[in-house]
Amino acid sequence: MKRFVTIGTGPDTSRTAIEAAEANDDVWATVGLHPHDATTGLDDLPDPRDHDRVVAIGECGLDFFYNHSPQDVQKDMFARQIAWAKELDLALVIHSRGAWPETLDVLDAEGIPERTIIHCFTGGPDEVRKCLDRGAFISISGIVTFKKADDVRAAAGIIPLDRLLVETDAPFLAPVPHRGKPNEPAYVPFVGAAVSEVKAMAPAEIEAATWANTATVFRLPE
Repeated sequence: MKRFVTIGTGPDTSRTAIEAAEANDDVWATVGLHPHDATTGLDDLPDPRDHDRVVAIGECGLDFFYNHSPQDVQKDMFARQIAWAKELDLALVIHSRGAWPETLDVLDAEGIPERTIIHCFTGGPDEVRKCLDRGAFISISGIVTFKKADDVRAAAGIIPLDRLLVETDAPFLAPVPHRGKPNEPAYVPFVGAAVSEVKAMAPAEIEAATWANTATVFRLPE
């Protein structure tokens, strides 16, 4: 691994991500509020304008699978973070689980930022087409290696190379053959290899495309 985008999901993790980015030339940070913690609000998040290593807002979005925060609060915090990404011209990193129609409705109402990532994509072909139609980049995680993840594999096969990203979502969702263990960034080649198999392409082609797309969407040096 040569560079890392460390994700903020609340005040503490966003500050930790920034500290890691400011201490390491190969690390960048995001600032965001995860839907699980939507009730905590945005006031305690660090201001991205004070930190030039912040490249995105998020992880933010909707999670109606667990509903750890009320749905109306989740929608409000999501909308406010969309606006923040647009105001600051930063990428937007989206979490969506059990809430595809509502996620797309909020994006349509607020206007999707030019550089938007659907993080850890868990939908199928219908959902991926709707996200692509709105101009989003799609990030595939270790789920693509899971035995029962046929929908995710079918979706990965549809994603154009210039919209494809790969990730680990560490420490969660370790890919096969490490499933059930703590995930780590070093496992991202397993994700890329699974995507290359789905798309019947050489792993080197997936590597080159996702490297370039990561640079584009987060405005990282090539």
